Amino acid sequence: MKPGRQPTGNSISQKVEDTEPLPVNSSSGHQPEPLVSPVPQDTMSDHPDSYIAYSFTEKNGKLQKINVPWKDPQEGEIVVKVLACGVCGSDIFVGEQQLPTGLPRIPGHEIVGTVWAVPSTEHKFKVGERVGAGWHGGHCFSCDMCIAGNFSQCRKQTINGIFRDGGYAEYVTLRTECMIYVSEDLDPAETAPLLCAGITAFNSIRHMDASPGDLVAVQGIGGIGHLAVQYAKAMGFNTVAISSSDAKRELAGRLGASHFVDSSKEPPAKALQTLGGAQMIVCAAPNEKIIEEVLMGLGPNGTLLIIALARASVSIPIFPLVKNRISVRGWAIGNPKDTQDCIAFSKQTGVKCLIEKFPLDKAQEAYDHRESAKFRAVIVP
Repeated sequence: MKPGRQPTGNSISQKVEDTEPLPVNSSSGHQPEPLVSPVPQDTMSDHPDSYIAYSFTEKNGKLQKINVPWKDPQEGEIVVKVLACGVCGSDIFVGEQQLPTGLPRIPGHEIVGTVWAVPSTEHKFKVGERVGAGWHGGHCFSCDMCIAGNFSQCRKQTINGIFRDGGYAEYVTLRTECMIYVSEDLDPAETAPLLCAGITAFNSIRHMDASPGDLVAVQGIGGIGHLAVQYAKAMGFNTVAISSSDAKRELAGRLGASHFVDSSKEPPAKALQTLGGAQMIVCAAPNEKIIEEVLMGLGPNGTLLIIALARASVSIPIFPLVKNRISVRGWAIGNPKDTQDCIAFSKQTGVKCLIEKFPLDKAQEAYDHRESAKFRAVIVP
């Protein structure tokens, strides 16, 4: 069937299995009746009786190839044939059980694919359309965060590839409220990482107190950082790339950085102060020592924005924090509308995710390359 038309335009307290079933897609908790009868549509493409996926079956174990029996989608769900699934550093939460995800679990939360099956009650998404979903896997519509429109902070939020099976598979079942449309002129493999790494960098930077022309530094030029440098440049900031190796100097320039600091050769805070002090420093790599050091590179009223999940604590000196009215912020992902904005902005400004592709049967290799791939490993079933 031909694809349908495209539109123009975390707190985690318990396993999703322990929560009440999430309601269907409506702020009232009930699917509203359409104003007119929906046009009849196919609800399912031909599908296999089972499909291949790669799952963690034991803590600290390797990914295991499994066969998953086909299940028709329930109300509020759709089944997507996976075209691409990015490998994220937080997939380790499942492999090492840093979160109580329960096992077995299929990881993967940077998903782009084709709608393959919908229930008869589905009125928005149609079989054949290209869609995507990221970390945010669904919300309850009724808690205080949802009522305020902060769906990604839902008290009963579920997470794709963490508390429900994800995209290391040929097919995946997703909740409709977390879905976005993806234009068919975009490369699925390049787009998939934007649904987590991209939205994290884009959405956090655009919400901080910085104006075009301000000095903005990005610490860490890896999976998230190489996107953060591009977004900072595209938003009009005087962009500084900070890396622990001079090997990324030339790349940083191609990504849009006007300045490069090799933190192995000079203190990054001193280098930033020489440039006048940063209005914002985006910490995109989980290096606690460097995060502590770069703080002193902020100018008055500057913001230290931490989007990397460091395992250890970070020590923040109080005196300069108070004296210079410095803010320390954290940020994670965004709502589906934010993700749609991220993809649109990336397309308009030419922001590209640098990727390394792996077939599904190399899922373990892709997972092992999550920190070393140039710069995001992407599984392409």
